Amino acid sequence: MWMHIGVKDVIDILLVAFFLYYTYTLMKNSGTMALFSGIISFIAVWILVSQVLDMRLMGAILDKLISVGVIVLIILFQDEIRRFLLALGSHNRWKFLTKLFSRKNAEEENEKKYVAPVVLACMNMARKKTGALIVIQQEMDLSVYEHTGEMFNADVNARLIENLFFKNSPLHDGAMIIADCRIKAAGCILPVARNAIIPKELGLRHRSGLGMSMETDALVIIVSEERGKISVAHEGKLSQDITAEELQQILSGEE
Repeated sequence: MWMHIGVKDVIDILLVAFFLYYTYTLMKNSGTMALFSGIISFIAVWILVSQVLDMRLMGAILDKLISVGVIVLIILFQDEIRRFLLALGSHNRWKFLTKLFSRKNAEEENEKKYVAPVVLACMNMARKKTGALIVIQQEMDLSVYEHTGEMFNADVNARLIENLFFKNSPLHDGAMIIADCRIKAAGCILPVARNAIIPKELGLRHRSGLGMSMETDALVIIVSEERGKISVAHEGKLSQDITAEELQQILSGEE
């Protein structure tokens, strides 16, 4: 007897597959894959003991543990759950709906006018050994991080970026956030990477940039004050000694 599979069933399967893939990616990037595998193994043992082998005593004990499992999972994965909800609630995730009704040229809409000023400013600051931390918003909304610093709404300008990160500037120690081709905030506080293994010669700026790339999908540019080198953090990975051409390619999405 053939089982009838409708459109709703296909959508259901695709949603479950997407959820499992997204969960796997999230656990892998956050370094908690071993813990996630342990939880899956525990659930498999629970099913085997209580459903297959029908061990009543052991099954009752595991049933009690499973009943409080949701609370335990929230405690263990609170950072990952927060990141997932931030990504899900990001307004940029739903931009495709507005694009369907927009009359703007797609190329004009996607034009990244901030690339050249950011590259120029980073090269000048690297040459002068001026430390900088610049966050480029991607899909995930960064409003929660913007409000940790001074709010802006300015055009992206190389001279403005250099002045904000000038050593005597009150905002030079924090991070600048660029979203929608505008400077949204400066002097922002970013999450510091705690579990990441990075070289000892790299300081707090690099740890903050790497931590931000682990918490969000943002591109983070770090200019080293000590070495005068440019690094880029994205998806929990740190690329060091970036040239101007490489930085322009990364910001333009050509890689």
